[in-house]
Amino acid sequence: MFGATAAADPAATGLALAFVAAGICLGTVSGLVPGLHANNMALLLAGVAPSLPGPPRLVAAAMLAAGVVHTFLDIVPTLALGVPDPALAAGALPGHRLVIQGRGHEALRLSALGSALAVALAVPLAVPVTRLMTWLYPYVRARLALVLLGTAALLVVTESDAASALAGAGCLCASAALGFLTLDLDPAAPLAAGGMLAPLFAGLFGAPVLVEAFGGAGVPRQGDATLALSKRVTSGVAGIGTLAGAVVGYVPGVSSAVAATIALLAVPGRLGARGFVVAVSGVNTANTVFALFALVALGAPRTGVLVAVDRVGAPVSLGLWLPAVGIAAGVGAVLVPLLGDRYLTVVGRLDNTRLSVCTLGLLCLLSFLFAGLVGVGTFVAAGAIGLLPGRLGTRRVHLMGVLVGPLAVGA
Repeated sequence: MFGATAAADPAATGLALAFVAAGICLGTVSGLVPGLHANNMALLLAGVAPSLPGPPRLVAAAMLAAGVVHTFLDIVPTLALGVPDPALAAGALPGHRLVIQGRGHEALRLSALGSALAVALAVPLAVPVTRLMTWLYPYVRARLALVLLGTAALLVVTESDAASALAGAGCLCASAALGFLTLDLDPAAPLAAGGMLAPLFAGLFGAPVLVEAFGGAGVPRQGDATLALSKRVTSGVAGIGTLAGAVVGYVPGVSSAVAATIALLAVPGRLGARGFVVAVSGVNTANTVFALFALVALGAPRTGVLVAVDRVGAPVSLGLWLPAVGIAAGVGAVLVPLLGDRYLTVVGRLDNTRLSVCTLGLLCLLSFLFAGLVGVGTFVAAGAIGLLPGRLGTRRVHLMGVLVGPLAVGA
């Protein structure tokens, strides 16, 4: 099922490392850009992949490295931007609650650990998990609608109370309706590798956080980086996130946020925001490893980065690609605290409202680049729907109905 070759040619090794280094640089830049989702970055890669110079397998290695580093670093703008007023901390995103408490440096390191441990666990688990999922996949695919609807129902019924569950169901249906109306559109856009995912995700998950931060105090002074979770607990939560990442890698329509939320059902509630940061980081990064094996075994790319790799048309080269993922993970783990601490400091010196407005403008520009004027309109509509969970007291993860609904109906 899985073929791998090794070579000891110094020149070839040096060239491969150069491509991986280029991918790491690209992933670093994209991961630090607010609102640039990993899938949007991957769409850009997919569009230019056929024209990139170099052997296809090395171009694919660079793309994988970029995708892995992006999953490490995208926590940085998430933590630094859209921090609400402390009075609104109860309804803030888990990572923002840590920043408000002055624990942003700790959150960065927890995220880096969650991602790094996920890679370390996912690589040895990938072969047995892939063999299992290859056997299960025909059954899952035949019942995909039930799997997706069952997952959505689980998210709803695990809300804290009946009112939140009802609100969650409403948000799920509203986002699903938006997905039905927009996902299949093919608008004229400045970028040839555009698509509707950029304005949808930016509107549903990026814009509301920034709007809610208007008038907020921004990033307060941060304390030290001492971790409140033990190594054993952190490893356990990362392990749960890794297994959840396997689901994302093989089952279409189940996002990292959905998988992380379900995974948290197995995480003790006392871990709170810290447990969420470790788990979701583990899911995001492990997903890349498992999706790579899913591409090899099933011939189906499950993430935007793997779509880009598939379009390169390179022969499977796990002996090259897995080391590229490992190197990128190691570099990413170092870059998160190194760049993240400075990012928090710089953002903390800026006016929060002006920063939020400028970031909203950037998201609007990204929406235009990916989907033209239709994308801007979709971004605004998605932003309005994205505000609902915070107003109604339910989890934002229900907004993944934008993908779950259309996939379930079309399955």
